[in-house]
Amino acid sequence: MAVFKKVLIGVLAGFLLILGLIALLIFFFFYSMDRLTEGEFMTEETSPDGTYTLKAYLTNGGATVAYAVRGELVTNDSGKTKNISWQYREEEAEIEWLDEDTVVINGVELDVPGERYDYRKD
Repeated sequence: MAVFKKVLIGVLAGFLLILGLIALLIFFFFYSMDRLTEGEFMTEETSPDGTYTLKAYLTNGGATVAYAVRGELVTNDSGKTKNISWQYREEEAEIEWLDEDTVVINGVELDVPGERYDYRKD
């Protein structure tokens, strides 16, 4: 009976590991904002204190997909960038900084650098 229990635990652990890897791959290839297409530069706005710059890019997914706007946050002192906004069915970017850490992109308010907006999660 002890051998059967060890084999069962091993099989279940292996199954959970494989299931976890599949879930991670699905997230990486279909939901991660780090893999968005670069797009065509549209505009940029710098925060009032000069800490951040938000750059907007227009992306075209092809003939059967609508345009989207990708917002990229640049930390000016280090040059680090990260995608913080992904808005589908948009062709223009209106960027307004409310204060040093709050930006509005096409009506979506975000506290930077922590918050992100991804239309796929609505």
